[in-house]
Amino acid sequence: MSDNIKDKSLKQKIFFFTGLAAVIIGMSVLGFFAVRKLHREYIKYKLMSKNPVIEISDINIKAPVLEGTDNETLAQAAGHFTDTGDFGKGNYCIAAHSSTIYKEYFNNLKNISMGTDIVLYDVNKNQYTYTADKSYIVKPSETWVLDDFGDNRITLITCTDDGSQRFVVVGILKDNTTKE
Repeated sequence: MSDNIKDKSLKQKIFFFTGLAAVIIGMSVLGFFAVRKLHREYIKYKLMSKNPVIEISDINIKAPVLEGTDNETLAQAAGHFTDTGDFGKGNYCIAAHSSTIYKEYFNNLKNISMGTDIVLYDVNKNQYTYTADKSYIVKPSETWVLDDFGDNRITLITCTDDGSQRFVVVGILKDNTTKE
C-alpha cells in the first residue's frame, strides 16, 4: 500500500472514532437530562398524591402544595403561606417559583386571563374552584396581599421575570365546591 492510502485510511479511522465518541457523549448528555426530567416528574406526582394540589388547566399549571414558603419547600413544590386561609375559607395564599432553575410551577402564571378557573384540591381531593378576578404587580415588601379581606379567595404569588417584584393573581371562590 502506498503512504497516501495509509494516511487516508488512518484519517477515516480517526474521523470515525471521533464521530462515534461525539455520538456517545451526546447520547449520554441527553440521557442524563431525560432521566433527570423523569425523576422530577415522578417526585411531582408522588407529592401530588399525598398533598393538596393547585391546578389551572387553561395555562398548564398543576403543582403539589406543601406547607411553608421557605426555599427548600419552593424548590420542590408550591408553598402555602402558613397562617393564611384554609381550603375554601379566607385568603388561601400560595407562592411558587417561575424560574427554570426550580420546578417552574408558576412559569405560565403571567399568561392567566381573568375569568379563568383556578382549582384547589385538598388532601382528600375535595375540589375548591376559584375564578381569577384580578392580577397586579407588587414589591416584595408588600405583604398586605396575604391579609384576610373578609371573603373566600385564593392568592397566587410568583416573581416577575427579572425577580425584582412579585406578580399576584387573586381568585374568588365559586359556590360549586365538590368532592371528586
